[in-house]
Amino acid sequence: MRTTLTIDDDVLDRARSLASRLHSPFRRVVNEALRVGLQAVEKPAQGRPYHTRARKMGLQAGRNLDNIQELIAQIEGEDQR
Repeated sequence: MRTTLTIDDDVLDRARSLASRLHSPFRRVVNEALRVGLQAVEKPAQGRPYHTRARKMGLQAGRNLDNIQELIAQIEGEDQR
């Protein structure tokens, strides 16, 4: 089927260059590029899902959350006050 498309100059140059390197007709290169591109648009590539492992962050022995100032002093040292 014939149709008229407006193709940007840089895309046209790349397609012509590729057709020349592959010794393949320009029409075939454009059709294959469209097939690959349309498939990527329809079904985006999905990599492996990202997972993190949960870790207990419990309070160290001897630490108490009831007095934040004291906790900060224990963590940073008395010199930080």
